[in-house]
Amino acid sequence: MGERIQHPNKHLICSFANCKATFSKLWKLEAHYCRHTGLKPFACGDCEKSFCTRYQLTRHQLSHSGEKPYLCSVSGCSDAFSTPGSLRNHVAHVHHQKDRYYVCNHQGCGKEFRKKKQLKIHICEHTNVLPFECDFEGCNEKFVSSKALKRHGKMHEGYPCGEENCNFKGKTWSDYQKHSKTAHRVTLPCDQCKKIFHNAWFLQKHKQFVHSGERRVFKCAQEGCEKSYTTNFNLQNHVLAFHEGKHDFACPFAGCGKAFAMEESLKRHFVIHKPQKTKLQKPKIKQHKHKKTPSKSSDAVKLAKHLQNVSLNKTASKKPLP
Repeated sequence: MGERIQHPNKHLICSFANCKATFSKLWKLEAHYCRHTGLKPFACGDCEKSFCTRYQLTRHQLSHSGEKPYLCSVSGCSDAFSTPGSLRNHVAHVHHQKDRYYVCNHQGCGKEFRKKKQLKIHICEHTNVLPFECDFEGCNEKFVSSKALKRHGKMHEGYPCGEENCNFKGKTWSDYQKHSKTAHRVTLPCDQCKKIFHNAWFLQKHKQFVHSGERRVFKCAQEGCEKSYTTNFNLQNHVLAFHEGKHDFACPFAGCGKAFAMEESLKRHFVIHKPQKTKLQKPKIKQHKHKKTPSKSSDAVKLAKHLQNVSLNKTASKKPLP
């Protein structure tokens, strides 16, 4: 899908016009193509969500199965989580164990940052230097990071459509996405009913499970149990509740008393108590309040504008009086 180039680490490049993205692994390139096409080929069998990579789908399916393979290693804590990110947040917030931090060694500062690039951006506050300058003709803007410069560069380059004989160029990524989904969207009608699809894979699955009479069957693997289900979610719920006797998710509404084997089942149960809600939501539960930290990206933008004004004022002060 991508062509080979000389870079030893990133030898796969995006084949879309005017896109210079490079990758070291094929799956990363294929996931990147989703940004251009808008397609998400990995569909969940238990809900309508779809994803760009199999890893994203596998991680999402944990929310249906209730499986939580990531255990907290802190002594005396038995909490478990479905993703490593959730586990890291738990350790940092509940047990107050910080990862390695990068400390500013400027005199009298001592601020800590979780990422090295955040420290580099912060150092610009002390040096009043913006190291990344736009090389577009007539534009002299400077930025604290290469990422901020790259994002700014898109304002000059735009997002050209990759379709043949199409001259559209979006000013923003959102403009490009909207154009590609409307102007060049493929329409694939089912020849046996009136349903319309925009992806051949979804049309194929529709024909397979709706019109061919073929249905997915998830059989219980427990010895002596002949139960079967049409979704993996229902099978997992059956195993946890019937065979393992788990009912870890109790309804918090007063006087209810029901408990469920999976968190998703509890969320669906909440509709009984709040039928006016169109979305399945858990009731608000009091949690420990954490101080909100300002957005790093907004801080970087403010700092860039501030330093830009400082450099302009210095330039103006050096000009000789007429």
